[in-house]
Amino acid sequence: MIASVRGTVQAVRLDAAVVEVGGVGMLVQATPTTLAGLRVGAEALLWTSLVVREDSLTLFGFADSDEREVFEVLQTVSGVGPRLALAMLAVHSPDGLRRAVAGEDLAALKRVPGIGHKGAQRIVLELGGRLGAPATASDGAFTPLPVTDRRAQVVDALVGLGWNARAAEDAVAQVLEADGGVDANDVAGVLRAALRSLGGGRG
Repeated sequence: MIASVRGTVQAVRLDAAVVEVGGVGMLVQATPTTLAGLRVGAEALLWTSLVVREDSLTLFGFADSDEREVFEVLQTVSGVGPRLALAMLAVHSPDGLRRAVAGEDLAALKRVPGIGHKGAQRIVLELGGRLGAPATASDGAFTPLPVTDRRAQVVDALVGLGWNARAAEDAVAQVLEADGGVDANDVAGVLRAALRSLGGGRG
């Protein structure tokens, strides 16, 4: 198993990044939050999980080891594959998922595109306490993008997840203009808040 990769970021797409490791460019699928912290030409460390299929080898990357572990546990639920697990981590932080499962918060789980009422019930039932208790702090987040790039990056990430540009722009504007809202410099926080504002619907 490839547990982590460290190298120079060669490219960043809406759903993946290319990290050069030992002269080899490795395509790593990741959440918009993780991708938002990567810069082309800079070194990055990603904790990874390799998903092996008969016709493909897909590498998924995460900002920290906790996010990777949650990604792997999520896939033990019936009907949850790597793509849906990644979508869950795009909408919720690891601790957010822990709280949703522990509190049987089906509405929070249904905010993830692709999860309906029955799917949310199954996730709560099958995961139980296997995700552990929410932590008090996160270990090792990426440095946010410059302020000038923040809004466009979040909008692009939302479009990549399936929402249209107008809905994405409106959601980001609403989050940034809300009283007592998210820190405007926190790309990850803005993205998560915008995803919660949009809910499961796509324009």
